[in-house]
Amino acid sequence: MTAIFINLQVRDAQAARTFWNGLGYPTDEKWADERTSNATISEHIVLMLLETERFADFVTGPVADAAAGTRAIYCLSADSREAVDALADKALASGGGDWQPAQDHGFMYGRSFTDPDGHVWEVMHMDLSAVPSGDGEQLAGAPA
Repeated sequence: MTAIFINLQVRDAQAARTFWNGLGYPTDEKWADERTSNATISEHIVLMLLETERFADFVTGPVADAAAGTRAIYCLSADSREAVDALADKALASGGGDWQPAQDHGFMYGRSFTDPDGHVWEVMHMDLSAVPSGDGEQLAGAPA
């Protein structure tokens, strides 16, 4: 199985650790130091949380400020609508910010938040048995 490591610039690795641990994602200490932390999302997905100066070691050119504009949207799946709400509520209570209103398309439900560094996250539950058949049916709220 392929693993995915998402490298994110953060202002404070310890504050980022506290936020992600508060959401229930543990830190693997072998990949952490005073400028670097991580959050294990699943067996195959790890967030690498690198303070700006450390993050700069891995890129060419300037490091963008995630809070100044949306560069990407990271989406986590959830097993139920209740799990979507629980994780989004936990993120907000742990120092995250509201991003977009909840989206309910019947078969798909999601909420979004920003982490303390401004990265945008969505939490989404999809009932695959209720996905539209692809016969031209338009999602509610989707552009025509």
